[in-house]
Amino acid sequence: MTPLSQAVRDYLALRRSLGFKLRCTGALLLKFAAFAESRQAEYVTIPMALDWATQFPHQQPARWAERMRAVRVFSQYHRVIDPRTEVPSPGLLPYRAPRSRPYLYSDQEIERLLQAALRLRSIRGLRPHTYYCLLGLLAVSGLRISEALALQQQDVDLEAGILTIRESKFRKSRMVCLSTSRR
Repeated sequence: MTPLSQAVRDYLALRRSLGFKLRCTGALLLKFAAFAESRQAEYVTIPMALDWATQFPHQQPARWAERMRAVRVFSQYHRVIDPRTEVPSPGLLPYRAPRSRPYLYSDQEIERLLQAALRLRSIRGLRPHTYYCLLGLLAVSGLRISEALALQQQDVDLEAGILTIRESKFRKSRMVCLSTSRR
């Protein structure tokens, strides 16, 4: 194992000890380390990072940018240890995916959706009411589907109209007020 490969492993161990999961980034950096090792590289260079990030011409520019971003962040860390390390600039292989426009349902569309949920077929009769309740909850709360499905009885305060959302996106918890128009 080369010193650069060991540095990648040390970097990942350090970041993970600080609470970062680094699933995708970790896998990318291990692949980069193997690529660098195959070239017998002692340190990161911009041309090597560029070669690695774009080695698959059939990939989308977003994937190239993701690979380059992983190397850039590691390089910033590693430059402190090895001053020969070159850090690729953020302008090298930039890509920003276009955000899709959100669609906001009208009150009439929500009502039609809820009525359609009540018409769902079910062997035991629970399915239509489950979907009616779930879709109604999403409509009045603005929750993500995963947040709604993770709710437990102790998370619901019907008197105050407040839901406690535990460890949601970025492992944060929050309280959500329900719309009074549909409570």
